[in-house]
Amino acid sequence: MKPFSISESSPPAQIWNSAPQLDNIPVISIQSLVPEGARAVVIAPHPGDEVAIGGGLLQLLSNLGHPLQLISMTDGSASHPGSRQWSEKRLSVFRPQESVEALRRLGLPLHSLKWIRGGFSDSCLAERELQLVQFLLRYLRPGDVVFSTWCEDGNDDHDAVGRAGAKAAAMVGATFNEVPVWAWHWPKRDQSQFPWHRARKIRLDTWTVARKSHATHAYASQLNGEPGMGIAPMMPKVLLERMRLPYEIVFV
Repeated sequence: MKPFSISESSPPAQIWNSAPQLDNIPVISIQSLVPEGARAVVIAPHPGDEVAIGGGLLQLLSNLGHPLQLISMTDGSASHPGSRQWSEKRLSVFRPQESVEALRRLGLPLHSLKWIRGGFSDSCLAERELQLVQFLLRYLRPGDVVFSTWCEDGNDDHDAVGRAGAKAAAMVGATFNEVPVWAWHWPKRDQSQFPWHRARKIRLDTWTVARKSHATHAYASQLNGEPGMGIAPMMPKVLLERMRLPYEIVFV
């Protein structure tokens, strides 16, 4: 599928706010998704994806005392090619700091959170898929419950990390769950391409949603584009609006 660009001019009829299947997705409890004592691992292609993948899920797991492992594959420094305000050098420092602040806003225990940075260059992860698998094999363990981006999300980096995560999890005997991120913003006409039979809904209470929404605003470099340079916001208003939904959805 041709990637769907998330922009301020995107039409309102996107999958996340118009697909009738959303109302019929079965609800799954955290206890069913992540067994007691199991370690949960979130693999984020770029800084900010950890909240988009499971800002609510991370809060619920932390409250239940599950050990958490966060793996950030890139530092996100190539998100603004040609930008005068956000050079790659500046973003390589700034974006990881934004992630720290976002996780603090989620209320996660940063002193005990296991956090691995992959150091891969973003925007070219599909070319290094084998290396991604080899890297992940160092950190995944049998019995882990892993969450990462859907392998058909519509973004090359997201797709590659989803494929690599699935391969590595299968090789070590971990459970792998996919999470659509960009795909929610495909046009309504593409909703038939979703694997709805695999979708499960995790309900979030008001405060969990509020903390998640607050966390997304920690990514200051992603909130405003540079119109003069033709650079759109990486986190446009329509994505921020979706972050306020009272649930998250995973493909099991």
